[in-house]
Amino acid sequence: MITPTITSLAPLLDRLFDQAEAADGATQAAVADLSDADRARMMRSKTDYRDLYARLKDAPLAVSRETGQLLYMLARSSRAKAIVEFGTSFGISTLHLAAGLRDNGGGRLITSEFEPAKAARARENLAAGGLMDLVEIREGDALKTLSTALPDQIDLILLDGAKALYPDILDLVEDRLKPGAIIVADNADFSPDYLARVRDPGSGYMSTPFADDVELSVRIN
Repeated sequence: MITPTITSLAPLLDRLFDQAEAADGATQAAVADLSDADRARMMRSKTDYRDLYARLKDAPLAVSRETGQLLYMLARSSRAKAIVEFGTSFGISTLHLAAGLRDNGGGRLITSEFEPAKAARARENLAAGGLMDLVEIREGDALKTLSTALPDQIDLILLDGAKALYPDILDLVEDRLKPGAIIVADNADFSPDYLARVRDPGSGYMSTPFADDVELSVRIN
């Protein structure tokens, strides 16, 4: 029996999740001088988020273990071949998605990361997992990097970058979403405009909150 890629990645993923959890203290310290209200405002702002993420440029900002498993399951069960990701960070979510592609027989994952140092870490982790051949990491502002040269049909999207930009990123890819395409938006509560859009019955999506911090949507037409 062939071992699924996600199973063979377990030691690497455990190490990366452990490192991310160990970095929680430093991550909290980086924003300790901000009030909860200030953090929420910066998360929701289309301009101030840059200041927030500059403070967090060394933080893993990883998805949860459960969300990682969900990403693999969705990619695998949908037989995804073309995936787009907004917000690579250290590549933990990217590893789960790329593992789904590998176990589907191959495909292409385009992901965007603003911080060059994080993109470099993600490349190292993807190389360690033997998945770099499936992934294209585009460095820079996602509003530019994801505006061109995307697959004609996209099967799955993960939104996990600056929350205020979720509607703008959706604008960039929407006409390439195939019927049945899946959109996973992490921490979507910080993007009320995005939630209003995908939950609108006339939007062309069916959408529901999943677990504590994920919005799961499907393109239905």
